[in-house]
Amino acid sequence: MTFRALLVLAHLQAVLIPIFLGIKSRRKFKQITFPFLTPFAFISLGFASMFEMIDHTTTNWIYVDHSSIFNWLFYSFLSMGLSLFTISVAKNKLIITTSTLLIIASIVSYWVLGKSTTLLFQGFISILLISQWWSRFNDWLFFLYPINGVLFTTFFGILLSNSGEQLWHVFIGPSGTISVLAFYSILKRSRRKEKVLLN
Repeated sequence: MTFRALLVLAHLQAVLIPIFLGIKSRRKFKQITFPFLTPFAFISLGFASMFEMIDHTTTNWIYVDHSSIFNWLFYSFLSMGLSLFTISVAKNKLIITTSTLLIIASIVSYWVLGKSTTLLFQGFISILLISQWWSRFNDWLFFLYPINGVLFTTFFGILLSNSGEQLWHVFIGPSGTISVLAFYSILKRSRRKEKVLLN
């Protein structure tokens, strides 16, 4: 397998797995506040990866830190997916409103204030997600999100940007996918626990 094929495969799994989990989660997790949002959350993350793949085709699959319509769509769908996960378990109207405003701010800021501001909003989105999901599920598996979805993807992204060594690019997509699988597993475990409690 060539390095290019490996790179494409690493990105393709980051598209297909979230979309598959989104389809699988339809009408499934009724133990949370807004279960109808979870499929959209998963699928949004899959779309984010899809637009990242399209963006890479414009740079011959070499990572370039630039602004483009597809890069914007990547960040927009990423913001939407993570925020929908937050809203899906939220019981507080302030959290729901804040998450909605963060989606809008993240989408608009990319072109108005620059990508660095969008990344700042992404940080707020992640903090809100972590606080809401930990409060709702209290599941150790959730640590996979901040470790893989935030720390590892950021770490590999920094190594890639600083060194230009494309090998680091291969690890970013799978790190994000581990987070997506963690979300689905937490929802499944929560549903099983609540079924046991009802019985």
